[in-house]
Amino acid sequence: MNVTRSLPRPVAVAVGGGGVLGAAQVGLGYALEQRGFVPDLIVGTSVGALNGAIAAAHPGRAAPWLHRVWTRARRRTVFPFGHPSSRGGVFSDRGLRDLIAMAGLPARIEQLAVPFTAVAMDLGTGAPIPLDHGDLESALLASAAIPGVLPPVDRDGRTLVDGGVVAYLPVLAALRAGAASVVVLSAGPAGVPQRTAGLPRRAHTVAARAGLLLWQHQIERDLHEVAASIPTVVLPTGVDSWPAPWDFGHAQRLIDTACHTAGRFLDGLRVSGPGLYGVDGPAAASVRTEVVQ
Repeated sequence: MNVTRSLPRPVAVAVGGGGVLGAAQVGLGYALEQRGFVPDLIVGTSVGALNGAIAAAHPGRAAPWLHRVWTRARRRTVFPFGHPSSRGGVFSDRGLRDLIAMAGLPARIEQLAVPFTAVAMDLGTGAPIPLDHGDLESALLASAAIPGVLPPVDRDGRTLVDGGVVAYLPVLAALRAGAASVVVLSAGPAGVPQRTAGLPRRAHTVAARAGLLLWQHQIERDLHEVAASIPTVVLPTGVDSWPAPWDFGHAQRLIDTACHTAGRFLDGLRVSGPGLYGVDGPAAASVRTEVVQ
């Protein structure tokens, strides 16, 4: 039996942040589509918003579209030097706008085939802001506006930045949108339990580790809160060697590894009520983990 068809409806896909590591989400998408899965709604944060919007535009056949976008993307096109922003970012958003244009998306969120929400953060209040209607490009730009790196987006009287600051995995937004179950597409080391041996000593590595731990605690908190109410399935990527955040040259490896690992996981998964189902990342210490090997 295809376990994804047994998930309570409506079933949401929550697509997390991760920048260049979002290529692994393409492999997770392949694994789901190969098993006939089509979600009832999609919620995305940061790069997960772009991936999620493409999935919402092409339900059941989004993975090839995403594959083309990711294997063609390069650092110099997404984060172009020589085009400084005058609105609060080291880079302009020209490269991200070009990437969105390449994805073949409609102008408005309401025109997507599957209901879709992009999550951003209000820079004034720190609140997560769900963007589920109106202009699609500005919603994606806002959700992916890494603070200090890409410029904030002014929309509906708010100044918005990357939703990953407060909702790295937007599972709470999926629950609030009415999901009865959720499939989580995560990516990157932020979702992997951190070892205490060999602690960093240099300034940049100390800062990086602190950031990862903050994200890890946020992810675990949000996942457990949602899993207490509805089945929450976290797909494993199987990736144990992640590229640098600016290195787009590993997309094919991430896609292939995640597709194979998630496919095996889905084929052995059994869901029986609310709980957290997964084999790696924050789900390793889950409320309930049930995988038939």
